[in-house]
Amino acid sequence: MNRIGFVVASVLLALLVLSSTVFVVDQRQFGVVYTLGEIRKVITQPGLHFKLPPPFQNVTFMDKRLLMLDSVDAEPMLTAEKQRVVIDWYVRWRITDPQLYIRNVGVSEMAGANQLSRIIRDSFQEQINKRTVRELLSTQRDSLMADVKQEVAERVSSGSAWGIDIADVRITRVDYVEAITGAVYRRMQAERLRVANELRSTGAAEGEKIRADADRQRDVVVAQAYRDAQAIKGEGDAQANSTYASAFGKDAQFAQFYRSLDAYRQSFSTKNDVMVIDGSSDFFKAMRSPASAGNR
Repeated sequence: MNRIGFVVASVLLALLVLSSTVFVVDQRQFGVVYTLGEIRKVITQPGLHFKLPPPFQNVTFMDKRLLMLDSVDAEPMLTAEKQRVVIDWYVRWRITDPQLYIRNVGVSEMAGANQLSRIIRDSFQEQINKRTVRELLSTQRDSLMADVKQEVAERVSSGSAWGIDIADVRITRVDYVEAITGAVYRRMQAERLRVANELRSTGAAEGEKIRADADRQRDVVVAQAYRDAQAIKGEGDAQANSTYASAFGKDAQFAQFYRSLDAYRQSFSTKNDVMVIDGSSDFFKAMRSPASAGNR
């Protein structure tokens, strides 16, 4: 029984040792084999590989793909005309020689990104100092990025080479610092407010002009209508008077009687009217009997 246990333990130990000597390199990675802390070899081909078990040999992996580095520092830079601007940029880079990279930069991609970020910022500051804001925004934007890329590539490849390749450098944003941007926005807002007030004033003046013209036209129309109405009324009164005169001319006594009745109707239009008149007045002549009227 003890012999079987010993055999099983030996097999497990052998498998454990064997597993520590085998490693797989992904096609997206470099495999760096260390022997007692020294770089033994760099494996660039993907697949299954072997090494001595720890602590004699160890392996680490580094990314061989294009890496992205974005700007994180918002500190302003000075242009040629001493304007303070803030830029956002990104860099695409890759590790090409892991042995040089580990020796001169560090054992992780983050170490290279931190050092590369400082170099790129210094390069951008140097190039921006030579250009105006207009050139940064339009005419020399592409040449600026090309110059920064060339300068950074030369710095990481000269002297103690970093073992990296700079694939691309791009500017994503160029803007004034917040204080200047706020002032520009306030000036733009004031200008838009001035234009809006000017348009409102012009609109109000036009509105008053239109209302005045409408009132004038209304007064003219009302006056013309009143004039036409009075003319028609005058013609009607003339015709009525002519008709009355023609009718009353045929019988004067009837005409006088009719006028008296009309006067009575106008005078006693309501039940509450009270009149104090001499009964012998000519106003009630039509109400008297013919005999009394004759005696009168």
